[in-house]
Amino acid sequence: MVLIVEWSVDPLSGERVEIVRYSDLKKGRLTRGKVRDVYDLGDELLLYHTDRVSAFDVVLPTLIPRKGTSLAKLSLFWMNESRKIFPNHLIEAVDGRTLRVKKAKRIDIEWVVRKYLYGSLWRDYSKGRREIYGLRFPEGMKLAEELPEPVITPTTKEDVGHDMEISKAEAIRLGKVDRETWDELEEATLKLFEFYEGVAKRRGIIIPDFKIEFGVVGGELIQIDEPPTHDSARMWSIRHYAQGERQEKHCLDKEFLRECLRKLGFSGDGSPPPLPDSVVREVVKRCVGAYEVIAEGKKIEELMLSSVDDIFK
Repeated sequence: MVLIVEWSVDPLSGERVEIVRYSDLKKGRLTRGKVRDVYDLGDELLLYHTDRVSAFDVVLPTLIPRKGTSLAKLSLFWMNESRKIFPNHLIEAVDGRTLRVKKAKRIDIEWVVRKYLYGSLWRDYSKGRREIYGLRFPEGMKLAEELPEPVITPTTKEDVGHDMEISKAEAIRLGKVDRETWDELEEATLKLFEFYEGVAKRRGIIIPDFKIEFGVVGGELIQIDEPPTHDSARMWSIRHYAQGERQEKHCLDKEFLRECLRKLGFSGDGSPPPLPDSVVREVVKRCVGAYEVIAEGKKIEELMLSSVDDIFK
C-alpha cells in the first residue's frame, strides 16, 4: 500500500498525476528522511522516493510532481552504469519509486568533490578565505571558475544539524575511518567523479560538484545513498556556461530552487513559504530534465528553462 495524499496536474504535460508526501509500504521499520522514506528489512533496505523537496536543510510544504520517480530513475541509471567503477548498494528497482538496496554500515563522512569555484566554496572564497578544507586557493579567481583539478572537500555526516568540514587527520583521530580506508575511499571518489563527469559531458552537461557516501557490507566498501541527481549534485549546461556568472538559468539542480527561495525571503530560518506555481513548474522541468538529458540524451535546450529573474521579474 502507498499513501497518496493528493493528486495534481503535471505542469509539463497537463496530465493528472499522483503526488506522494508520505509512503506506507507496511514493510520493516520506517525512517523518514527529508525526501525519501527508508524501510529497514534487516539485511536490505527499501528506498522510497517521495515528491517532497528540501532546501537549506528544511522540508518545504509544497510537493513537486514527478520528482520522486525522476530521481529514482536517474539513481537507477547511475548505479547500474557506475558499478563497473566501484561497487554500490543497488539490488533492483521494485517499482517506479522504490529501489531495493543492500543495508550497509554507513561511514559517517560525506565525500564532496568540487571542480568549479561555486556554492559554499565560492562564498568562503569571496569573504577572503584562501585556505579552505586544508586546501590553498590562489588569488584572483572568479565565480564558477574551473579549478586546475578536482578537489575533495569532505564533511561529517550528521543525522541532526549541519555537516561540518573534516580533514583526513581529524577523521582518523575521531575513529571514523583508518588511514588505509580513507585513502581507498578518496581514490574511489575521484574515480567515480571522473566517470560521472565523462558521461555528463557527452550529454552536454558539466558536473561542477557532487557528494557521495560509502558504507561497509561484509567487509566490502560500497557506494551508498544516491549518485548525482537534481538533489545531490550541480549540473550546468556546457553550451551556456560562462565564467564569472551565476549558472541557475540553465542548471538541472536544486540551486535554482534555493535562489527562488531567497527571492521569497527564505534562506533556512523560520517557516518555509509555499512555492508559487511558476517555481514548481521550473523545478519539475529540472527534476525530469536531469534524467532525460543524462540517461536519454535529450538536449537541454528542449527543456525550455526559465531563469530566476524570468520568474520574479
